[in-house]
Amino acid sequence: VQLQASGGGLVQAGGSLRLSCTASTHIFNTYIVGWFRQAPGKEREFVAAITYSSSSTYYADSVKGRFTISRDNARTTVYLQMNSLKPEDTAVYYCAIKSYSGSYYSNDSYNRWGQGTQVTVSS
Repeated sequence: VQLQASGGGLVQAGGSLRLSCTASTHIFNTYIVGWFRQAPGKEREFVAAITYSSSSTYYADSVKGRFTISRDNARTTVYLQMNSLKPEDTAVYYCAIKSYSGSYYSNDSYNRWGQGTQVTVSS
């Protein structure tokens, strides 16, 4: 399964962006998918995750109430709607497929990664 992340860009603080993560196969629809981000000089951190049926979603405390993860399995795409963006949201955002074990919140639980899309929030 190959993942393609897109939708990043430059936005002013308070603005919105929607990221997309599109997969190359419908097998994608059976996987839990997560979004992570990595700011310059920092470790990659969990942002959000969604189960294959969209029955459950998980968020980092830093984005709760501002970001929404969703998926459209017919399009083999997972979205991350980001509202009320802050300069500290600036990072490269990655989508990834979760393995069958491990925490939703841990990098180590995800074994296939997209190439990343840059999000820059200006103050």
